[in-house]
Amino acid sequence: MELFEKTIASKDIYQGRILNLRVDRVALPDGSESTREIIEHSGAVAIVAIDEDKNVWMVKQYRKAVEEVLMEIPAGTLEKGEEPLACAKRELAEETGLIAENWQHIVSYYSAPGFVTEKLHLYLATGLNQGDTNPDRDEFLYTIKMPLTDAYKAIFAGQIQDGKSIIGIQYTCNLLAGR
Repeated sequence: MELFEKTIASKDIYQGRILNLRVDRVALPDGSESTREIIEHSGAVAIVAIDEDKNVWMVKQYRKAVEEVLMEIPAGTLEKGEEPLACAKRELAEETGLIAENWQHIVSYYSAPGFVTEKLHLYLATGLNQGDTNPDRDEFLYTIKMPLTDAYKAIFAGQIQDGKSIIGIQYTCNLLAGR
């Protein structure tokens, strides 16, 4: 059996600043039909910024969707036509004031492919130099740094609950252990 779903019809429900919502009517592999609610998102980047002392730079900010203050690695949404690395450099500088000399792509992955098109590009940034922060007008956050080993432990203690941060920190620990 083929696992492909053919779109029969598509209806735009909402057009927003950072996402769009559509409902697709699909033909399933067995010939029956169903609907799929799809959030269209332009994609995003996230950055694991590690300084010479093996500290990871993170931000704390309030996330309305979950009504909590979360500790996260710096991240942001791709602008139309923007390359992921350029976005990563921009977001790291905006949120933390850091400029990195070295950039390494770690992994790209779909954040929640069951209902959203967002692809997240994860980078490791090293060779950090401090500059000025310039967060977006509606972005309120503060920067923290902690030893990478403590950040790893904070994942398992439930103190870091953000998926991109969990993936980024674990990947980075694995990368650095192999060096």
